[in-house]
Amino acid sequence: MAARLNKPVRANWSNAVLVCAKCSKKIDGGFGKKGRQSLAKALRRHLGIGKGRKSPLGIVEVKCLGICPRRAVTVLNAAKPDQWLLVEPGTALDEVAAALELDAP
Repeated sequence: MAARLNKPVRANWSNAVLVCAKCSKKIDGGFGKKGRQSLAKALRRHLGIGKGRKSPLGIVEVKCLGICPRRAVTVLNAAKPDQWLLVEPGTALDEVAAALELDAP
């Protein structure tokens, strides 16, 4: 039985950022104004982008990236798959966005 491809779905993303959900869950927040948000949610809010395929940038939480650092979240910019970051709680979101080479839309 041959696999069939369905109609492709368009997204407005110019880039995609992958954030490890397992790391985020282990540190239980640590980002945002009060330090209670996950990195993905805080980064979305900081950059002023929405969620979903209509957003100009995709910030996606994935199950596990396999690094599993202590007290940090593994993040990578899909445009630069050779550069993975370990982001500790409390790191300034401007610094994270700069390291991932993300611009606010």
